[in-house]
Order: sequence, then structure tokens, then C-alpha cells
Amino acid sequence: MNPNLLRSDESKEFFTNERCHILELLNNHDSDEPFSIARCRVEPGVTTAWHRLNGIQEFYYILEGQGLMEIGDDPDFEVQKNDVVKIDINKAQRIKNIGEEDLIFLAICNPPFTDEHYEDFEGV
Repeated sequence: MNPNLLRSDESKEFFTNERCHILELLNNHDSDEPFSIARCRVEPGVTTAWHRLNGIQEFYYILEGQGLMEIGDDPDFEVQKNDVVKIDINKAQRIKNIGEEDLIFLAICNPPFTDEHYEDFEGV
């Protein structure tokens, strides 16, 4: 296999307590990669859980669908295909799928995502 190619495996997608389907594309904690990438899928009408990533800056790249993004106390805003959303370190966030099809986006985290960084505001 080519060491420069990473193939995703659709069967590895999992559903989270955040109400989002995740497929990790790049997140090797044993490497020196400075970021992680996950494909996220939110079903129509679903809003992900209020949460923040402590010590991580995150970017969403919207691949398909329409969403309503909430970040901290900032005004909500709509997102659509090809939009990039910047989520600053330690900012509370959630996204709602406001379309009729799945909302699909890449979540790019710097440094790489780990469960220890995740803080859930709804389960508290």
C-alpha cells in the first residue's frame, strides 16, 4: 500500500452522544501530524449537542447540505456547501441541519482531536 494514501472505510462510521455520525479520516495519535480530520454527518432536523473542544481550534468545511451554526454568544448563521467555519479554541458550539438531506462536513482540528478535549454542556 502506498504510504502517501489513506483510504477511508465507511464501515468505521460511528454515532456519538453528540447526535452526529463520525468517520475519522486522519487521527493517528502516535504520529506527529499537527491536525486531525473527521467526516461528520448530521441527519435532517437534528441539532448536535452544545460542546466545546478545550485547547483545540476547529474548522468545518461543508461538503453537502445546509446548517445553522451557533458559536458561543455570536449571532447564529447559516452555512451551505463549500463554506468554511472557523471555531476558536474553547468556544462552545453546535450545528443544526436545517435542510432535507444529511448535512455532511469535514471537522479539522488543530491539535488533533482526543476525547479528553471534548466538554459536553448538555450532559452536565
